Amino acid sequence: MLNLNNIAEQAAEVAKLAGTLLKNNQINNHQINHKGAVDLVTEMDLASEKLIKNELGKRFPHIEFFGEEDGGRSWSQGLVWVVDPLDGTTNYAHNLDHYCVSIALCENGVPLVGAIAHPAADNVYSCARNGGAFLNQKPIKVNEEAEINSALAVTGFPYNRRECLGEILKRLEIMLLNVQGVRRFGSAALDLCFVASGRFAIFWENNLKPWDLAAGSLLVEEAGGKISRFDGNKMQLDSFELLATNGLLHEKTVELLKETSQYYKG
Repeated sequence: MLNLNNIAEQAAEVAKLAGTLLKNNQINNHQINHKGAVDLVTEMDLASEKLIKNELGKRFPHIEFFGEEDGGRSWSQGLVWVVDPLDGTTNYAHNLDHYCVSIALCENGVPLVGAIAHPAADNVYSCARNGGAFLNQKPIKVNEEAEINSALAVTGFPYNRRECLGEILKRLEIMLLNVQGVRRFGSAALDLCFVASGRFAIFWENNLKPWDLAAGSLLVEEAGGKISRFDGNKMQLDSFELLATNGLLHEKTVELLKETSQYYKG
């Protein structure tokens, strides 16, 4: 039987190691390549993924690995690490500090453990299913904001935004008209950490990949929040859209966003 709390602790250690590697090399001139028109990858994405794969392989040789950059076994089958070695690559390449390392242990596509390191702040978030959410080993929880007009929200703009700009702007308009404010920082995994720790009450984004949200979505749930698709239906890691809230504002936010849920109808 898996000891999820112990696995979460070790995943957090590995995330911190990778985060330190990234932080120590952030000001270097980076080798930047493009996976898409505005989707970057640097040599540090690859170096971080290699470190994480090696460290997890030594500690848990029986668990498969899937990384954003080099892939691996299917992330949705069996017991497998699902890893984003550098979430916020564009920020990192421009020497902005809003980036992180995200590590999740999933079983048949369901997150069991999450660990996210934010190197610039020397913070490590961790969680295990039914075990609570933690920041630097101290419990965290979502905020208790119950009024949508007083809620601070955060979102992201997907890499395919040029193909679906109208839908993105419609969601942004709806939220700007109803919440206290909206922020956009450029790392979905870290934005989810900020929901879990009470800084934001609402997060939404579309065209997310499993490695973007596996650890962060579990962290929000374990901190007492709620996640779903925009229309309120169950979110899977391949739903391509995620709404995460403090729970108190979830139903209201679904009412605002559900008509814009057009990406996944499974």
